[in-house]
Amino acid sequence: MTNYEGNDIYCDLIIPRKLDIKIVKETENILAYYHTRPFWPVHIVVTPKNHVPSLLELDNTLGKELLAVVQEVAKQVTDENGSCRVLTNLGEYQDSKHLHVHVSSGQPLR
Repeated sequence: MTNYEGNDIYCDLIIPRKLDIKIVKETENILAYYHTRPFWPVHIVVTPKNHVPSLLELDNTLGKELLAVVQEVAKQVTDENGSCRVLTNLGEYQDSKHLHVHVSSGQPLR
């Protein structure tokens, strides 16, 4: 995966399962899985299965489903680890131009 040079790893590799991923939760429209290169000891990514460029382009219907999955995953991580953070990026901070939310716990690994 370190050789990936595209700008949407979710549409290109994750959602079509071209990479081996450990799924946490999946609905018809949302996928939550353990990050393939975690930055924290617990690092889960929640993303729409259809391309949404960022949080700014998310419609209310899909937004409700995404937030429900984020909330469920965040509760699970908090129950298991005592705390968690929920993060998404926009603009130049967004490496992959596909909306994704990080749910994580612990101190950075690097």
